[in-house]
Amino acid sequence: MANDNDKRLALAKAFDRQTIADIYDEFQPLIYRYISRQVEDMDTARDLTAEVFNRFLSALESSQGPDQSLKSWLYRAAHNIVVDHYRRRQFRGHLPLSEHLPANGVDPAVEAENRLAAGEVRQALESLTPDQRQVITLKFLAGFSNAEVAEIMDKPVSAVKSLQHRGLASLQRQLIPVKEKVL
Repeated sequence: MANDNDKRLALAKAFDRQTIADIYDEFQPLIYRYISRQVEDMDTARDLTAEVFNRFLSALESSQGPDQSLKSWLYRAAHNIVVDHYRRRQFRGHLPLSEHLPANGVDPAVEAENRLAAGEVRQALESLTPDQRQVITLKFLAGFSNAEVAEIMDKPVSAVKSLQHRGLASLQRQLIPVKEKVL
């Protein structure tokens, strides 16, 4: 498998169109899903996903592309692009307006409740450290194992487990209200 990966990367670095197209077809839905869970709307997720593959092509062109794990390189690039997006956004003082109307047959009250809950989760995720947020997103939303997350983040598995534990504890404190004890 490692030999196939090496051959695939060599073909990509040689700008083999079919190999690059295959890489895009394989990873674009995964990268889009990863990014869409961290940003506010689908258009932004599409733009940032396109930026990941633009950086990939630029890196191949300048011989700075991945040498070993293509998946790790792409997810690391996606993470960095999302971080850059939020850094740029903090200097803008506006909130995006949703242009999507609920589909026919969707109860607006249910849709509103779902959006509020999703907003609370997104806000809770944003309160985590960037490393905790990345571990939680990769592990639970993208479905990677601890070893894969460690490879993507270039950290030991023990550090990933620690970040996961602290991140989940923080999310639990924020999302599950503590019931007051009646004495």
